[in-house]
Amino acid sequence: MQRYSLFYVLAAFLIFSCSSDKIEEVVDASSIIGTWDATELMINNDTASDDAKNARDILNFLTAKDCYILSFTFNSDLTVTGSNSSNYVEISVNSAGTGLEIPCPTESDTEASTYTFDGMVLNILDGNGETVSVDVTINGDVMAVDAADLDIPNFNDSGELIFIKR
Repeated sequence: MQRYSLFYVLAAFLIFSCSSDKIEEVVDASSIIGTWDATELMINNDTASDDAKNARDILNFLTAKDCYILSFTFNSDLTVTGSNSSNYVEISVNSAGTGLEIPCPTESDTEASTYTFDGMVLNILDGNGETVSVDVTINGDVMAVDAADLDIPNFNDSGELIFIKR
């Protein structure tokens, strides 16, 4: 019986002595390679601007129609191409006058640049020759980017911009 008591004490000691700290998964820097489409803007409704809320709603609406207005393609040679159609989104009243229409834009602004990614921080050289650093979390085919770090009008309120890999 004493042998079992010692076993239970030892088991309890091992269980409670294990660290409860969350182990952060290390992301391979090559996991960013591919094309990523913005699908969701996660913002705080209490603090976000009306422009950010509208941008979130439009992004959700267009994404549901398989229309992606913001995409990045990261290549293994450390080049990146960004495509942004947000400047070409048009909102109109539908022909019946009962709601709004938001067609998928057919035009976009495209910019090519270079990048580095260490598994946590993405550095992109912008059109002005300055480096933009963005905190990035990749979990499989989902990438979360700190929206405040982006310099994209209406998408740069605090929160996260969620991208899905094609």
